[in-house]
This record gives sequence, C-alpha cells and structure tokens, in this order.
Amino acid sequence: MDESRTCLVTGATGYVGGRLAPRLLARGHRVRALARTPEKLADAPWLSDPTAEVIRGDLSDRDSLVKAFAGVDVVYHLVHSMSTDADFAAEERRAAENVVAAAQQNGVSRIVYLGGLHPSGTDLSEHLASRAEVGDILIDSPIETIALQAGTLIGSGSASFELIRHLTERLPAMTTPRWVHNKIQPIAVDDALHYLVEAATAAVPSSRTWDIGGPDVLEYGDMMQVYAEVAGLRPRVMVVLPYLTPALASRWVRFVTPIRGKIARPLIESLECDAVCRDRAVDAIIDRPEGGLTSYSEAVAHTLERSARGDGRASWANASVDVSPAEPLPTDPQWAGEEMFESETRVSERASSATVWERLERDARHRGEIVLAQRPDRVRIRLRDNRFGRSYREYRLQDADDADGSVTVTTTDRYFPRGLAGLAYWRLGTPFRALGIPGFDPFR
Repeated sequence: MDESRTCLVTGATGYVGGRLAPRLLARGHRVRALARTPEKLADAPWLSDPTAEVIRGDLSDRDSLVKAFAGVDVVYHLVHSMSTDADFAAEERRAAENVVAAAQQNGVSRIVYLGGLHPSGTDLSEHLASRAEVGDILIDSPIETIALQAGTLIGSGSASFELIRHLTERLPAMTTPRWVHNKIQPIAVDDALHYLVEAATAAVPSSRTWDIGGPDVLEYGDMMQVYAEVAGLRPRVMVVLPYLTPALASRWVRFVTPIRGKIARPLIESLECDAVCRDRAVDAIIDRPEGGLTSYSEAVAHTLERSARGDGRASWANASVDVSPAEPLPTDPQWAGEEMFESETRVSERASSATVWERLERDARHRGEIVLAQRPDRVRIRLRDNRFGRSYREYRLQDADDADGSVTVTTTDRYFPRGLAGLAYWRLGTPFRALGIPGFDPFR
C-alpha cells in the first residue's frame, strides 16, 4: 500500500523544520516547505528532489495559507516564537487558528505539532503556556492531530542545547538558579525527527498529546557535567543561588555567551519546571528508532563530530542531503555550534598540481594527522593539539585558467578553542601571533 503523503512543513528555515524536510523526502513523502523568505532555502540540496518545493507564506496571513495548503495531506506546525513581546501569545494563537482554518478549507487530513514537555497542574512560563495552548487549539479542531511533546532537543542549532554548550564551554565555575536541580528528559534531534516522520502515517485512536524523550532523565546541572566530560573539559563547579531570578539569569547568559537576551529569557523561564515524559504511550503508535533511543552522552558526541573532523562553517556548498541532523545547517543562528576561528590565504606556485600535492602531503604527515585527503586537490591535517584547543590546516589546489602551468594553493586554518582558557588564549594572543611569537600560534 502506498503510504506516501504530501506534507507541508511550516518553519522550514527553522531548527526542526529545516532538518525534517529531507527526512520526509527520504521516507518517500512529497514535501512543500512554507517559508516567509524562500530565498534562504534556494541552495538547500534536498530541493533538487523533484517531489520537493518551497512556497512563500506567512502564518499571520490566512489567505497565503489557504493557497499553500491546497492538495496537502499532512501539515507540520513547527513554528514557535521566541519573542519577548507582550502580544506574542496572541500571535501564536492566531497562527494556530489560521492553520486550522486553512487546513479545514483544503481537506487536510492530519496536523502534526511539536510542543514542549511540562508537568500537569503547574504554573508554566509564558512561552511553555503558549505552546501548550497552541497544542490545545489544534487538538480541539476537527482535524486529526498528533501533538508530540519533547524536552531539550540535543543537536547543534537547538537553542536549548546551545545554552548548555556555551555555558559549559565558557564557565569552569558558575552561579546557578535553583532549577539547575530540575529534572530533564532530553532527546537526540535524530530521534525526535524519527517520531515526527512516523507521525505522518501512524494510526492513532484520537487527537491527543504524546510525550517523547530519550532514555536518560537528568538534572540540568548533570547535563552540563556530561557535556563537559564528552567535550574533554574539567568538571564544572556550580554554586546554587536561590535568589537568582530568570531576569538576572538571562542578563548573565547574555553577558557570558553569544545567545541574545530575548532568546535566553524564555529558555531560562522554561527551565523552572521539570520536563519529563509522563508515560511511554507513544510506543503503542510509533516504534522506537532502529537500534533504540540515543543516550544523552552519545547525542552530545554527535554534535561534536563536525569539529572533530575540522570542518568549516556550515554552508549549502558543503552540506549534503544526508548530513547528520545533529550537525549545523546554514539556516541555524550565527551563535550556534562550537566556537571556531578561521583564516585563509592564497598563493600561486609555478608548478604542477601533482608536484605541489606530493609536497603538501609530505608536510602534512610530518606536522600532524591527515584527516581528509582528496587527491589531487584537497588535504586536511589535524595539527598537534595544545592544551587550549584543536587546530586544523587545510590545503586546496586549483590549476590556473591560463597556460603558464601554475597552481593556486588556498590554505585555511581553523582553531577550535577548548573552554574559557582556549578562548582567552586565542583572543589575547592575537597581537603576539602578529609578531610571530610561536607560543601563541597553534599553527606554527
């Protein structure tokens, strides 16, 4: 039986939507990505699939949704505002009502929503309450709705995970609010996508919420300690200050991390309650991922794989359809991912590319470990580590267009600092590197 569906993904330039679209295509579904600025996806590799398309639309504009939803079987509602504006909840409510109205008008058979885990009978933060209200609007509609509820998504680009990453990387010791002892059930983004994809066709008894989570239930502080261990950092020292309010904590986060305050505030407020699955009822409608759910430590390790290879910043030019969802995408915020400093130089040599390649390969074996070799035009070395971070040097060779037999060598140096000491080593060492002092230059 053909189980393919036409799936419309809202928020296709966002964290979850941008990773879901290629997974739906791989499952055999047709994908229509809704975006206010389709140009952001113009070079996405999955758009080369003939069953994929991008359409312009805005959740606040019901008419644009009515047009976009034509011929759609399943709508994925994945947009959630991180705004601190006073009327953001009303905007979220109107967007959900517009989705329902447009879906009804076009005969959409199912809505899939991703909300947040939260305990029952507890006062929720404004943002968690808004997400819960949106779920209720969709569930109470005449359209069959699967409302998945997840805690912290573990993957590069996830705002909740990036908060953990940046705080742990930059602060060997820190003061924390009481909620550092609250319970969290994180889930690897790959596992969350599995549930979202399967939700397109899963047989359900009725519209309702379904909790999804990984195998581990941890205190928030323990999540930071596990990150430190996986990243090769010393255990972090945490001093709990019970009077540290969300407002003060968000200002502190804005000061010590690259995460903007208007994003940090709702993230921190949402941590004031536990985020743990109430049951595993979802197992009755969707099988667990092949190989089982990913542990938290393994999920963290997946987020560090890109830097372990020495890859540069994410771009559509170096992205592929099958890139791990735990790795960065070009649509992620600038502050997402591991801290990385990069520089590039170009020189021309009057020699054949084969001759230059052999010389560079010999130099690479002498200076460190070759982690990538694509003869005859690319080689990447992991230089010998210092205690402050990891260093990579990559050479790219390109024959000149003219006939003089020259080759252009592009050298790219990348440095991934380890913790606050690594960041200080790089930033404070800038004038010393300019003077050629070796102790402050990891590439010499």
